[in-house]
Amino acid sequence: MEITEVRVSLRENEGRRLKAYATITFDNSFVVRNIKVIEGNNGLFVAMPARKLKQFCQRCGKKCDVGSQYCGHCGVQLPPSPRETEENRQATHQDLAHPINQEFRDYLQSKVLDAYHREKASPRQESVSADEKAEKKEETA
Repeated sequence: MEITEVRVSLRENEGRRLKAYATITFDNSFVVRNIKVIEGNNGLFVAMPARKLKQFCQRCGKKCDVGSQYCGHCGVQLPPSPRETEENRQATHQDLAHPINQEFRDYLQSKVLDAYHREKASPRQESVSADEKAEKKEETA
């Protein structure tokens, strides 16, 4: 399987760990979105798309996010759950897609991080305002 395209959308905010989102295409046939580029304690790494796990409210039976203090539907206090940290992230989140072996994980991470560095190094294209477009039309007319 080959990664045929990587698109990166920068999200650089001062003091934030999330640096970008990436979309990768495999063999021009399959796309995975919402791959995150995160600044960790040991440098940049790639986090696969994940979803928050749900638990059922004991009172009303509706689904609530694991880790919530109160039910969003009936307001009853939910049983306490461990605080989310990097170590117990799997307790509250589940990957939607992920590499099966370390070799492919390294390949995927290198492709995404290379695209991230290229996107970060490329000069930003300034968006042309509507007024400037109108002026250019008048000049050519």
